[in-house]
Amino acid sequence: MKIEELGEGRAVISMPYDKALIGDPVTKVIHGGAVSALMDTAGGAAVVAHPLAGLGTATLDLRIDYMRSATPGQTITATAECYHVTRTVAFVRATACDADTARPVATATGAFTVAKGQA
Repeated sequence: MKIEELGEGRAVISMPYDKALIGDPVTKVIHGGAVSALMDTAGGAAVVAHPLAGLGTATLDLRIDYMRSATPGQTITATAECYHVTRTVAFVRATACDADTARPVATATGAFTVAKGQA
């Protein structure tokens, strides 16, 4: 995974196609678990990048809706936005796309812990 953008409650993280991530050897489609890990990582990064969220986070809840298989050979990019922060919970929306950005591979909503304090 590679951080493409990070700041003000937003994270964009890409995951290049890799044969080690294939879930179906016949179709060469990336495993859903790899997409899930990408979206979870982007969500957590968006929380940490939010000015009200604090130093660290952990996933409390993550719902992922898979819309379609990612196109084999293409990079998948997740864009996550931390849109609301309370004292203890941050809320995130995310979308994962391959080269066809008009048709998402998956979307997610999640809740993450807020760990306030000083480094």
